[in-house]
Amino acid sequence: MASEPPIITIKNAKLTFGVKPLFTGLELNISKGDKICLVGRNGSGKSTLLKVLSSVLEPDEGEIFIQPGTKVAYMPQENDCMEQKTLRDVVLSGLKKYDPSFEYRADILINAFSIKEHQSPLESSGGEIKKAMLARALISEPDVLLLDEPTNHLDIETIEKLEELIKSFAGAVLVISHDKMFLNHVSDKTFWLDRGLLYTNNKGFAFFDEWQEQILEQEIIAQKYLNKKIEEEVEWLHKGVTARRKRNQGRLRRLEALRAERREQIKQTGSVDIQIETGELKSKMVIEAKHIFKSFGGRALVKDFSIRIIKGNRLGIVGPNGAGKTTLLKLLTKKLSPDSGFVRMGKNLTEAYFDQNRMTLNPKKTLWKTLCNEGDHIFVRGHFRHVVAYLKDFLFKPEQADMPVSSLSGGEKNRLMLALALAKESNFLVLDEPTNDLDMDTLELLEDVLDNYEGTILIISHDRDFMDKVTTSLLYMKGDGTIYEHVGSYTDLLEKLKNKPQKPQIQHKQKPEVQTQKQNNINKLSYKDKRLLEVLPQEIEALEEQIKTIEKTLFDEVDLYTKNPQKFDELTSALELAKRQKEEKETLWLEIEIKAEELSK
Repeated sequence: MASEPPIITIKNAKLTFGVKPLFTGLELNISKGDKICLVGRNGSGKSTLLKVLSSVLEPDEGEIFIQPGTKVAYMPQENDCMEQKTLRDVVLSGLKKYDPSFEYRADILINAFSIKEHQSPLESSGGEIKKAMLARALISEPDVLLLDEPTNHLDIETIEKLEELIKSFAGAVLVISHDKMFLNHVSDKTFWLDRGLLYTNNKGFAFFDEWQEQILEQEIIAQKYLNKKIEEEVEWLHKGVTARRKRNQGRLRRLEALRAERREQIKQTGSVDIQIETGELKSKMVIEAKHIFKSFGGRALVKDFSIRIIKGNRLGIVGPNGAGKTTLLKLLTKKLSPDSGFVRMGKNLTEAYFDQNRMTLNPKKTLWKTLCNEGDHIFVRGHFRHVVAYLKDFLFKPEQADMPVSSLSGGEKNRLMLALALAKESNFLVLDEPTNDLDMDTLELLEDVLDNYEGTILIISHDRDFMDKVTTSLLYMKGDGTIYEHVGSYTDLLEKLKNKPQKPQIQHKQKPEVQTQKQNNINKLSYKDKRLLEVLPQEIEALEEQIKTIEKTLFDEVDLYTKNPQKFDELTSALELAKRQKEEKETLWLEIEIKAEELSK
């Protein structure tokens, strides 16, 4: 059966801002039912492409065909609805022509997203405005839905509702998002906008890393064997993907070790009075809170909560919007006083605080002057760094150092603010919603910085993938004032809450469990795992030799790409397969090794 013709087609599109083309020769097709994620580095033109598709912008050249009668709805990244009187008016503004008979659509969407319909946008939180904008995009019942960073400021409950809505949506969806887990759940097709070119993969975002590395590997090899200079940016991207995989393996090991350490700390808390700690423990104490209570307007946000945070802990605060996460963060950092109970912070704490919504940048200053007003070196956490070298750490090119802040895209400005916050010497890092509006490159950079950070971290975020990678334990706020600590990943916590929503796991109030002999037998390393620990190193070594052999062949036959394209493709495919198998075996070996270490404790 022949596939349906696309409902939107772009051919040979070109758009230029300033002197540099944002994209040239761009072509794409969107068919009914497509669920597409649009990814790319910051400043690559993703938001601009959505504006072209929604007819907000016109390309300089090219053809755009939209099937007659096709309705396209666009939700921009920025809040553009602040002039409306109420959030209900925001929702209704999605109708091109107001019709009282369509009021029921607004009622359905307002109820589905729990929107405070009579509230003014000026008095609403970022999450409330974002929900109203989503409903505004949906009220016209479009055939194509274009969403630019829809998950920003949304809590997990609303994000999951949005995921289900996109999956069941009959029309096509094209979405930009930094939330990797969200993209994994909703996409079955990927557009990658890279250096002015658009690549298409008929698989969802879950396959992006593998696909991206394959394209970059082939591009680098092709350029090398055609005696062309490898572009610096491509080489950087390729190294970044490869290095990221190696870092993730090390991060997995360290995170598991830190989580095990946190479990032991929580067990000890049950039998030790906070006020009579030993001197050694006191020197490691960062925050002690005992029986704290806080309410606003007669509503209890925090009820009888106690916790001890030790040096090196990486604690996340999660829960629905309005549950009191920022209030708890302010209580724990003594920016807000509890109604009862007490909070005590350790001595010699040096705090660095990152909240991208509160930091300001001077648009007239250059990046150089923003970081270093005098001279050419900046003092970064105890060491002097040349300002250009430090900017390169945050993915800026050397030539950008003398450019004004006003020339940066939104994501680049966030990256610069991150560089400012993390330059400060600190041993206690407080991050309130750091992932909102950050592109994926910056998110991965932030993950790396936090992975190497030796101090204590306190984070609020709804980003599941980010929290899985950086936190050792989580404080879950249900919204009724109760707070539970969960040691482990955010993904595991959400699964437990779905299975037992009325009774989340209370880690820090439990007594240490005594394993029975039967449990110990179950938890012993299996014969299969023991055998894999023995054979996997040899298999990995053999794959390394195979990779070296293929690479040597490609190096020796420099004109293979032009003389025998089929053999070149076969070799590059074999090289990619060997590297993937090597990575899978290394990851499996690492997981078994961690399990063995845990069982030996």
